[in-house]
Amino acid sequence: MRIPAALLFVALMTGCGIGKSSFSPNKKYSPEQVQKDYYIYQQVLEETHPGLYWYTSKDSMDHYFKWGQEQLKDSMTEQQFRKVLSYVTAKINCGHTSVRSSKAFSKYQDTGSIRRIFPLSMKLWDDTMVVTANLNRKDSLLKRGTIITKINDRTTKEIIDTLFNFISTDGYNETHKFQTLSNRGYFGALYSSLFGFSTKYDIEFTDSTGQKRKTTIPLYYPAQDTATRAAMIPVTRMPQPSRKERKKQQLNSVRLLKIDSVNHTAFMDLGSFGKGYGLKGFFRMSFKALQKNNIDHFIIDVRSNGGGSVTNSTFLTRFITDHDFKVGDSLYAITKRKKYSRYIQNDFLNRLFMTFFARKKRDGLYHFGYFEKHYFKPKKKNHFNGKTYILTGGNSFSATTLFASSVIKQDNVTVVGEETGGGAYGNSAWLIPDVKLPETGVRFRLPLFRLVIDKNYPKTGKGVQPEVESKPSVEAIRRGADFKVEKVMELIKEDKERSKTN
Repeated sequence: MRIPAALLFVALMTGCGIGKSSFSPNKKYSPEQVQKDYYIYQQVLEETHPGLYWYTSKDSMDHYFKWGQEQLKDSMTEQQFRKVLSYVTAKINCGHTSVRSSKAFSKYQDTGSIRRIFPLSMKLWDDTMVVTANLNRKDSLLKRGTIITKINDRTTKEIIDTLFNFISTDGYNETHKFQTLSNRGYFGALYSSLFGFSTKYDIEFTDSTGQKRKTTIPLYYPAQDTATRAAMIPVTRMPQPSRKERKKQQLNSVRLLKIDSVNHTAFMDLGSFGKGYGLKGFFRMSFKALQKNNIDHFIIDVRSNGGGSVTNSTFLTRFITDHDFKVGDSLYAITKRKKYSRYIQNDFLNRLFMTFFARKKRDGLYHFGYFEKHYFKPKKKNHFNGKTYILTGGNSFSATTLFASSVIKQDNVTVVGEETGGGAYGNSAWLIPDVKLPETGVRFRLPLFRLVIDKNYPKTGKGVQPEVESKPSVEAIRRGADFKVEKVMELIKEDKERSKTN
């Protein structure tokens, strides 16, 4: 149950140079080829996707499917075809359903050099677009924290509304879409794929004094950047880390515990619930360390956690929860055998899984009864009973949403930040094979199970809402502040002062 940090649009960048691969991104497919792929794409979704009409009515989806069909009257490149698929796919309102490039295109990108890049990285929220990085380092105007109001005469609202149409999300969650555009490199890649590259960009902005100004900036060419070329020339051969050190660095980039034994505070940075990171052992050692150091305030940062194994998220929850809990009220697939199974990755293994773990019930659906019925109990050994603060944001997805949902109602747990990217009511996920379309090789992710986390929770299409909201501000972006961590530290300070007074 993991959503990628960068979905499809890094692959949509059209600025790659030709490398060793013989694949050409300009290859065109005939109308008959893309129409065949589109037909299979639509048929697979209609037959198999458990949440196709969850947030979008059938009439509306039929309309979008028809719109997609009408775009396929001429020959087109893979990138053009993917744009059509991405637009239609985003209308499903399922964050686990997204379009990917073909393997040939991916290999081409890996071997090719990037010739040109949109120069600005942005942080976006509400109706605001702020510069977080500028690749043109000599530019003294568009610095970090500069508010952009127009790019090539397109207003912030026009740009956001257009880009939103191509980003998949759970329900009607805009926080996830804003965060996706704010992820490093994503805004420029998607902007360029939809509007094309310009040799120069006319920028309207508001400076630090509040004055409205205009400037023109060039497209960024890495090969012409002398600083970039110099960095590529090895001056001194540095000793390479050992395999053990590389493994440690990799693990620390995903899960890391920091303890302030003086102030009895701990911080856990948890970037994934995925398998292969030794998370169960890490959790055991972490909570043992909390007990040993008498920690009474514990921060868990899951802002960049796109999900992963429900077993891992459930294991963490048991160290914090004060009550028995279920993963969800219902978990089911709508079909086991599929007409176009030959295009679905691991279809035989997925059907075998459903044979052993799911049962067809009177409603005609294949229910995963264990997670619908089983209650997990709190851990007894090294259970944490102090104050827990969970940092969430638009990248908090899937299994991370399950974790936050399970403990948010506790008096000693406070969720801080922004709403999760994953839906609070539920999502479509669990098993998520790729479907490979035969003519173009384009792939899309297909969740097979639908999960309702809490049937009593209103189906608003929103994520888990923070109890203490901490949204970005222009001032925080300018000074490079981690505003959510600052908010948590304020809460901890207030709580410690109250404890002293009492």
